Amino acid sequence: MSDIRKSIDIDCRPEEAWAYITEFSHLPEWQESAVSTEQLDAEPVGVGSRLRITRHIGRRDIPMTMQLTEYEPPRVWGLQGIDGPVRAHVHGEITPLDDGRRSRVTMEVGFEGRGIGKALVPLVVRPQIRKELPRNEQHLKDRLEHPVA
Repeated sequence: MSDIRKSIDIDCRPEEAWAYITEFSHLPEWQESAVSTEQLDAEPVGVGSRLRITRHIGRRDIPMTMQLTEYEPPRVWGLQGIDGPVRAHVHGEITPLDDGRRSRVTMEVGFEGRGIGKALVPLVVRPQIRKELPRNEQHLKDRLEHPVA
């Protein structure tokens, strides 16, 4: 079950949106809390692949390992946190619009706290992500509609 669900329409083809979103090294470019990413498994990326994402949460940088649980190019991806005090679960979908000339990107995010994370999720994480997710979507839209050379 997700805590937050947001969608944004983007003027780019679904394949372009997919390529950018699922190249996880791009996360710090469009997600405000993402500090760094590291792919932990060899190519090709698919269900079961893992990556380490370091996020700035509250006043701390917290590394977390995420595992791909869904991977259906160019439409659906899902990630599940498998370690750390805050374990996110993410479900993303890209829906073609205007005969595939545009895309609707929908992201659902939920959280599970472990240990100190049980306090962090309601007090810090959910409020931070509720504010951040709409800005992240706007950053994504800006990056895809106006690529930086």
